[in-house]
Amino acid sequence: MQFTLSRTPYSSPVARALCDEVQAEYVARYGAGDMTELADAEFDPPNGDFIVVYDESGTAVGCGGWRSHGEDAEMKRVFVRASARRQGLAKRIVAAVEASAAAAGRKRLILETGPMQPEAVAMYALLGYTPVPAFGYYSEADGSIHLGKELGSDNPY
Repeated sequence: MQFTLSRTPYSSPVARALCDEVQAEYVARYGAGDMTELADAEFDPPNGDFIVVYDESGTAVGCGGWRSHGEDAEMKRVFVRASARRQGLAKRIVAAVEASAAAAGRKRLILETGPMQPEAVAMYALLGYTPVPAFGYYSEADGSIHLGKELGSDNPY
């Protein structure tokens, strides 16, 4: 199956629908959604970006983005619908987010995740993400996992 990654405003209905699904996933895994405050404009270039993955029929099946966090880029809302999982899409989303952040001059990408997302933790480790000092809304939450990766010019995406 062919997939297309496309820059999409965070405020768009398609992005909103995917983010609502992300929140439902968090509720299922953690009992509550992500409480981090996000403003639509935070994902507008050049200080952020939001990417949606579409399948060959034009259906949105995944997303991810970044927003400025000081001199870093913070990755948010990496998600693939259950029907499209196990096809490498999350890795493609992360690569696209990395490339976008690097193109905007960011040197490091950071993220927060949690222990109830072991597949995400494993993927980030495989992609070279390592522990960084805790930050953000969940900086003092038990079990919160904070990871980061230096961005370089070697990203092929």
